[in-house]
Amino acid sequence: MYQPTNPSPLEKEIILRLKYIYDPEIPVNIFELGLIYEININDDNDVHVLMTLTSPNCPVAESLPQQVKDEIERIPEVKKVTIELSFDPPWDSDNISDEAKLDLGML
Repeated sequence: MYQPTNPSPLEKEIILRLKYIYDPEIPVNIFELGLIYEININDDNDVHVLMTLTSPNCPVAESLPQQVKDEIERIPEVKKVTIELSFDPPWDSDNISDEAKLDLGML
C-alpha cells in the first residue's frame, strides 16, 4: 500500500479524491484497498499514478483507471494525468489498510 511520508498539499488532495472511488466488488475505497502503488507529481504539476486492480480480469479494468484519471483531472492545479496499470506485484489482501480490514471484519 502506498503511504506517503511527507505529502504535499496537492498529493493530499489527490489522495482525498481517490478515497471517494470505490471498488465495485469490495466496499472499500481504492486507496485504502491498496490499489494505488505510487503517486508522482513533477514540478509542472503533471501527475503519474501507478496502480493495480484486484485481478487482471477485474470487471472494471477499463473504467476504474479512467475514473481515477477523471477525478484527479478535476483538481485545478493538476496539468496532466497519466495512469499506469501494473500487476507486479499482484494485489492481495495484505495491501488493504488496517482501518479497512477492521471495517471488513478482517481484524
